[in-house]
Amino acid sequence: MSDFEPALCTVTFRKMPADAIVRLAVNARLAAIEWAGDTHVPPGDGPTARHVARLCERAGLATSYGSYVTPPTDDLSAFMRALDTAIALGASNIRIWPGTRQRDSEDYNADERRAAADAIRDMGAEAVRHGVTVSLEYHPQSLTDDTQSARRLIEAIAHDNVYLYWQPRPGLELDEALAEVGELGEHVSHVHVFAWDADRNRFPLKSASEYWRTVLSAMPASRWSGRRFAMLEFVANDDPAAFFEDAATLRQILNGENR
Repeated sequence: MSDFEPALCTVTFRKMPADAIVRLAVNARLAAIEWAGDTHVPPGDGPTARHVARLCERAGLATSYGSYVTPPTDDLSAFMRALDTAIALGASNIRIWPGTRQRDSEDYNADERRAAADAIRDMGAEAVRHGVTVSLEYHPQSLTDDTQSARRLIEAIAHDNVYLYWQPRPGLELDEALAEVGELGEHVSHVHVFAWDADRNRFPLKSASEYWRTVLSAMPASRWSGRRFAMLEFVANDDPAAFFEDAATLRQILNGENR
């Protein structure tokens, strides 16, 4: 059995209102929701964050905040706006994007990488004062778009309150995925879960159940000590029926069951 609990990223249903997403998560027997900062809970919108927090609290769902803060393009003041929103949401974790979005890590020089690490370290230090962890998106065209760059960045940040997410690049082969989690797993807080091919076509999660079962089983012990979530992100055709099927598959994977 995995130590990850099943969860949902709300970018999966961008056009769906918050109360409907909470009902979906409850009916799918999930443990948590990561709320998107670019749609459902905008940074600086305290009333919406508090409303969503109440919805989740009544439903027994933990929360994470998926912000789109991009240090060092975004400075500490931008982060504080997102952090205040995460606190109002009741989120124990805030996700940020390292570096400028849509920019490959290989395009950064040493000074730019140092500026990103310094900015993220300051954000981690501020967040820990409020009991909130900081996790870096692991994503193409960011400073965590490959294992080496992600390792260099997290070691340069060198702050106990800053962690990594992990997700496979679309079409990533299993042996490469295992190498990545073996290299970075000690820093991983949460993971984003989906079944895509290299062309970003979406498939039922059951088609990749063995892939995910193997990867999650191989995840090394982490310095992360809180609850860990495997968050469903995107489903075929943005269809709630596909989501329920994927959620059932995810629960089986995490429970060590075979279909």
